[in-house]
Amino acid sequence: MKNSFKTSGLLKSILLIAIIMLEASLSNGQIKPSSSGYAPVNGTRVYYEVYGEGRPIVLLHGAFMTINTNWGQLIPELSKNRKVIAIELQGHGHTPFSDRKLSHATLASDVEGVMDYLKIDSADIAGYSFGGAVAYKFAIQSPKRVRNLVIISATYKSAGWLPVINNAFKGMKPEFFTNTPMQAAYDAVAPDKTKWTKFLEQMIASAKEPFDFGDANISKITAPVLIIAGDNDGLDKIELVKTYQLLGGAVAADMGAMPKSQLAIVPSQGHVSLMMQTGTILNYLNNFLK
Repeated sequence: MKNSFKTSGLLKSILLIAIIMLEASLSNGQIKPSSSGYAPVNGTRVYYEVYGEGRPIVLLHGAFMTINTNWGQLIPELSKNRKVIAIELQGHGHTPFSDRKLSHATLASDVEGVMDYLKIDSADIAGYSFGGAVAYKFAIQSPKRVRNLVIISATYKSAGWLPVINNAFKGMKPEFFTNTPMQAAYDAVAPDKTKWTKFLEQMIASAKEPFDFGDANISKITAPVLIIAGDNDGLDKIELVKTYQLLGGAVAADMGAMPKSQLAIVPSQGHVSLMMQTGTILNYLNNFLK
């Protein structure tokens, strides 16, 4: 009974995410990229969209999401005074499914390849959830390419999630997604709709695999980091504070210098609802990136 309840709760969360994503997509229906295309990197083609002009910021979406469904609310505002480069990771959205092993290191390398293709030496990097983990890995692998790092409801190690979240990952199955709005969104843009099940299997296998980029590597990140989390988003807040400490935060700033990195805990928000707080996230982003 207990496992059945958890499975049901997970499925409800998936459906809620899908609905929210579609709402964001619809609200962004009139926003068109100034350019888009595919960057040939690491033996595959990675889809990207570019909006606006100014200092570049790269956006990395969450698991099972697309550019529009994750960032549709924020892109119109961010692109008013910045060049926004939004990327769809392996198998997501327009980017084709690949039999390559799905790993944070490979995806981070793909991001660097897109930046090379677009001739962007360095940029602010922002990632949500799964994309936030990729952003952490990118900062570790390619430190000179990161000006500022924004991590939204994400962690660099499995232990950064509460046990209930890791247990939910273990219970995920492809059939949970059948005939959901998520599948409809995938079918609308995927270059090969027949890869849907293989894509799910690949992502679920990745979610079940423990990962840890290492505390020592996080402490070596030199770029300023903004961490945004919901107070009830499934992240272990004790581990989150430890992460902030590794980045130089959680000090008595009245007795010394203010840390260059920041931690924002948004009250009364879960993992899904956090991304609905467009104004709050935008305010944090704008103040931090100044």
